[in-house]
Amino acid sequence: MNAIMQRIEPKQQDIGFIVRRLLPVRGCRQIGPFVFLDHMGPAYFVAAGTEGDVRPHPHIGLATVTYLTQGAMMHRDSLGTVQRIEPGAVNLMVAGRGIVHSERVPPDIRECQLAVEGLQMWLALPLADEACAPAFHHYPADELPQSQLPRALVRLLIGNAYGMHSPVRTFSDTLYLDWQLKGGGELLLPEVAERGLYLFDGEVQLGDERVRAGELVQLGPGEIRLQASACAHGVLFGGAPLDAPRYLDWNFVASDKARLQQAREDWAAGRFAMVPGETEFIPLPG
Repeated sequence: MNAIMQRIEPKQQDIGFIVRRLLPVRGCRQIGPFVFLDHMGPAYFVAAGTEGDVRPHPHIGLATVTYLTQGAMMHRDSLGTVQRIEPGAVNLMVAGRGIVHSERVPPDIRECQLAVEGLQMWLALPLADEACAPAFHHYPADELPQSQLPRALVRLLIGNAYGMHSPVRTFSDTLYLDWQLKGGGELLLPEVAERGLYLFDGEVQLGDERVRAGELVQLGPGEIRLQASACAHGVLFGGAPLDAPRYLDWNFVASDKARLQQAREDWAAGRFAMVPGETEFIPLPG
C-alpha cells in the first residue's frame, strides 16, 4: 500500500500577509480532528500601522491551535485573555459555544523587522463539547516535551508519541508534533487512525515517494519511515476520525447547519461578547 493517499498543494491568499491554505480542500476535508490548516508567513511588517493585525472575529464549535516558528503574535479574546505567543509555544483557544479574539503583531517585532511565521490550525470539537464554555490555554515552549533521536529532534505539541506525553488539553485522540531531521536522518512515524505530514523546509523520502517543502500529504495506514538526505523540518498531525460530519462556514464549525446560521445572525446582530478594550471587528462576509 502506498504511504501517500493524497498530495495537497497550498492555495495562497493575501490577508494583509501571505497565508497558504492547506485544509480543507476538495477530497480532504479533515485529517483526524483537524479541519483547517494555514501556513502564515514568513512575513515582515512595517513599524507604523496595523498591517498584519487580525481584527476581532468570532468562532464556534472548534479549538484553535497556534504554533509559531518565527516572530511573535499577541492574542486577545472576549474572556479577557492577553497572551503573547513565541516560537515553540502553543496557544489553544477553545471556542465552544462562542468566543471572539484578535491576533496582532507586537510593536517590538515590527520595530526590529523580525519575520513572523507559523501554523494556524482548527480542531473540530467532539459532539459532546461543541457547545462547551469557551476557554483559553497557553503552553510555553519549555513545558512541551522533546526528544533528541539519532539525527532527529522531535517536539511533541499534542498527544502521546516516542514515550512522551504533551500537557496540551485534548478532546479526542489527537497527535501533533514538530520534527527536524539532519542529513542522513530517519524517523519512524507514530501510527494513528488518520495522519498528515507537512514540510516547512527541505524534502523527505517516504519509501519510493518524495515530499517537498510546502506540500501536505495525507498518509495511509501502516509503518511509514521518513528519510532525509539533507536537513528537513515539518510537522505530523492527525488522530481519530470525527464522530460526525462537520460543516464549515466562515470562522464557524458545527455538526448542525442551523447552528452555523444562528452564529452568523448572532455576529451580525452584535450578540457575541467582544474583546475588552477593542472596538474594531471583522464584518460578516457578504
